Amino acid sequence: MSHHHQHHHGEEGCCQTTARVGKPVENFTLETFDPEEGFFGEVSLEKIRESKKWTILFFYPADFTFVCPTELADLASKHEALKALGCEVVAISTDTKFAHMAWHGSEKLMAGVRYKMAADPTGKVSRYFGVYDEATGLALRGTFIINPDGVLVGSEVNFYNVGRNAEELGRKMDANLYLSTHPGEACPARWSPGAKTLTPSEKLVGKVYEALNS
Repeated sequence: MSHHHQHHHGEEGCCQTTARVGKPVENFTLETFDPEEGFFGEVSLEKIRESKKWTILFFYPADFTFVCPTELADLASKHEALKALGCEVVAISTDTKFAHMAWHGSEKLMAGVRYKMAADPTGKVSRYFGVYDEATGLALRGTFIINPDGVLVGSEVNFYNVGRNAEELGRKMDANLYLSTHPGEACPARWSPGAKTLTPSEKLVGKVYEALNS
């Protein structure tokens, strides 16, 4: 009965098989290796939400590969700033928590990584976020931003061969935070704190240049 009920719910659009921007994200729990504490634990989207934090999920293909440690080190350089904005940063691959621990201990580029490293060996969460590659069993380079209400507000997915830029992730978080307290406004391209925003209205139609340059 409950299974049928859930299925019926899904048809109504409360839940979906793939996370979608602008829609609530289903709860999930993953085992983690926590480099800061040096021990295993777990991460739960529900718990992060309860603490009123933003969630940043940083999927990457695999431990012990080549572009991945450069990305995780780049993200580590922004970790303190993201934490200060109220974000919980979680890196995720389909490796086990044991592989995470071994890689963190042996790769010098990983020395600055202090955020949790989550294990998704069955690919369940990677599939839900649309980054699971059936051909390899690995996750594509996907970055997802979930607001404190549990709604997916940002999604970026790259193929294996292109690394991301944590600077841009920080900029997106600055914009998301600003808009969370200024819901009537919109942030234009390349917006950073202190820059002009746009207030959508009839007056703005065809006059965006004037609004930004007045």
